[in-house]
Amino acid sequence: MARTLINLPKTAKPGDTITIKTLISHPMETGFRPGADGRILPRNIVTEFVCRFEDEEIFRAELFPASAANPYLTFTWVATRSGRFSFTWRGDGGFDQTESAAITVA
Repeated sequence: MARTLINLPKTAKPGDTITIKTLISHPMETGFRPGADGRILPRNIVTEFVCRFEDEEIFRAELFPASAANPYLTFTWVATRSGRFSFTWRGDGGFDQTESAAITVA
C-alpha cells in the first residue's frame, strides 16, 4: 500500500472555500525508460484520482506518463455540510487505494 498525505481543515463555516491537498507516494514509471539491464521498465503510473464527498464526486483528475513521481494534487471545495471525503487513486497493474477524511461544518 502506498503512503498518502491528505491535508484539509477539520472544521469550516458554511460557505467557506477550503483547500484540499493530496499526495501519494508512487514511482510513476513511464514505460519508456530502460532499467539497469537495458530492458524497458514496465509502465506503472497512477492513471486516475477521484475525490467524493458523501458519495458525490467533487473532483476528478486523469494522470498520464508525463506526471511526476509522487503526484500532488490540490483543489478547492465550498463547505456546505459536515461529512466524509473519500480519496481514490487507481493505476496500472490493478493499483487501487482509497483513503478518507472528515470535516465538520458549523
